[in-house]
Amino acid sequence: IMYIDGQRVPFDGEKNVLAVIRKAGIDMPTFCYYSELSVYGACRMCVVEDERGKIDASCSMEPRDGMVIRTNTARLLKHRRMILELMLSSHCRDCTTCEKNGSCRLQELALRFGVRHVRFKDTRPHYEIDTSSPAIVRDPNKCILCGDCIRVCEEMQGMGILNFAHRGSDLVVCPAFDRKLGETNCISCGQCAAACPTGAITIFNEIGRGWRALHDPKKRVVFQIAPAVRVAVGEAFGLEPGVNAINKLVSALKMMGADEVYDTTFGADLTVMEEADEFLERLKKGGPFPMFTSCCPAWVEFAETFYPDLLQHLSSTKSPISILSPVIKTYFAQQKNIDPKKIVNVCVTPCTAKKAEIRRPELSAAGLFWDEPEIRDTDICITTRELAQWIQDENIDFANLEDGQFDKAFGEASGGGRIFGNSGGVMEAAIRTAYHMFTGRPTPKDFIPFEPVRGLQGVKKATVIFGHFVLHVAAISGLGNARAFIDDLIKNDSFEDYSFIEVMACPGGCIGGGGQPKVKLPQVKKVQEARTASIYKSDEETDVKASWQNPEIEVIYEAFLDEPLSEMAEFTLHTYFSDKSDQLGRMKNLTPQTNPMSPKYKPPTTEE
Repeated sequence: IMYIDGQRVPFDGEKNVLAVIRKAGIDMPTFCYYSELSVYGACRMCVVEDERGKIDASCSMEPRDGMVIRTNTARLLKHRRMILELMLSSHCRDCTTCEKNGSCRLQELALRFGVRHVRFKDTRPHYEIDTSSPAIVRDPNKCILCGDCIRVCEEMQGMGILNFAHRGSDLVVCPAFDRKLGETNCISCGQCAAACPTGAITIFNEIGRGWRALHDPKKRVVFQIAPAVRVAVGEAFGLEPGVNAINKLVSALKMMGADEVYDTTFGADLTVMEEADEFLERLKKGGPFPMFTSCCPAWVEFAETFYPDLLQHLSSTKSPISILSPVIKTYFAQQKNIDPKKIVNVCVTPCTAKKAEIRRPELSAAGLFWDEPEIRDTDICITTRELAQWIQDENIDFANLEDGQFDKAFGEASGGGRIFGNSGGVMEAAIRTAYHMFTGRPTPKDFIPFEPVRGLQGVKKATVIFGHFVLHVAAISGLGNARAFIDDLIKNDSFEDYSFIEVMACPGGCIGGGGQPKVKLPQVKKVQEARTASIYKSDEETDVKASWQNPEIEVIYEAFLDEPLSEMAEFTLHTYFSDKSDQLGRMKNLTPQTNPMSPKYKPPTTEE
């Protein structure tokens, strides 16, 4: 039992006093605390005072029976105000034009604690804003040195792109050797932007490009919405986490001027059809195994950079967005007799890495189809967070919109396509269809739902019986988990023990993407659970459980693609991968163990 602000609070298993305080319903201010990561204890905003007047950071205090603390004394208020004032004194305060205006933790706490004046001058040098990445923008002038981005990149994603450099008043956060982010091995997952409490790391904003396209009378603007967007976008408008707001979102896009709005889950169904057939082809040929999914662009970039020997194991099937986009600019353009050069494809996604993916030279099937090299498959990528801001800019009362409906042709989706947004969803959807393709029978009920690959755990393993085949599969989320899992397979020479492995770069899958609405760190897990449950609920509500059952999928194969893995399907729906391990020289080969900026760096010995 602890006594917090006069309350008697039981504790059981909480790793620190801060967790017990929040359990008691007290909103403790923090900048640098992230429950899933190591304790840093630098910001000192979570300080508490014990009965003897001693002040300490609650994030690094172990709870003890009988402990008595206060969380909001006059001394603590003075300390917190001083901390905030010092942070603001060395902070670029262009709040009204900042990308994080309204969702900035520093702004929020300065208002909450009544900081109205900053007495100290800003003596720090002005740093250049880094816009070298297609997905992420860094503004070091707004960094408060909380270290959240460093620990997320290092501990969750296993990348170690960012770290502290220099000391004292010269301390900064930057990539190794002060490189631009675009010159490093960053895979654009955006988890640093999701964790950053200020405007120091933000998403590369493409609202302006989308707005100009919508207001160009010569353009036909087509939107497609990814599965995980619908269960998160409502949070930006006061709806409860996990509320499926897809119909309101369609209405909003139509009000904004969209010519067509389609469901990316239709692309997911096409992905499943091709990927499942590709997997069965490997079963017939005896490999190569395991087959890895390739829907996550951050994972693909990671594999190309760090594990180029695995590229033959990656499914050649494109991601759902990169499948639906060329279909729109080929099949749809033919059907509607539209000049494909006038179509602007806009994908709405929870994923920041899509901003990099759509620029890959391999993804230009539409240009090859029409023999027009300037035609790209996807033109603009807008994240959930950007779209929410765009809707607000348009003065649309989102929460009170009437429901809209997807346009026909690419509006139907199976339950398998809908669950793509969750970790394990791609795996489960592929199993539902592959089983039917292999046996000719409907997928058995014990595969729907396929519980072993569901949940927010970083690594999930399962066994699947396909006729006379016993298949071992795994679903992994978080690149740190993926690196550890793959390294273990390599170390133990047990690669062929697995038949099928799904990897998603972000925790929990796309529902935890770097482009999703900002969530306060104490609520991250709760919000992700709500989003996940909502996606699975949409699967429960549909009678069409597997991609092969989608009637619109049958139509497009008959009219355009012929059959899975046909010549047209290969041309339109498949891609290839490249060894990028030496593309950017030394930087591309750095790991947390060889990166001098990483806490896990191991200097070479004399013998080495």
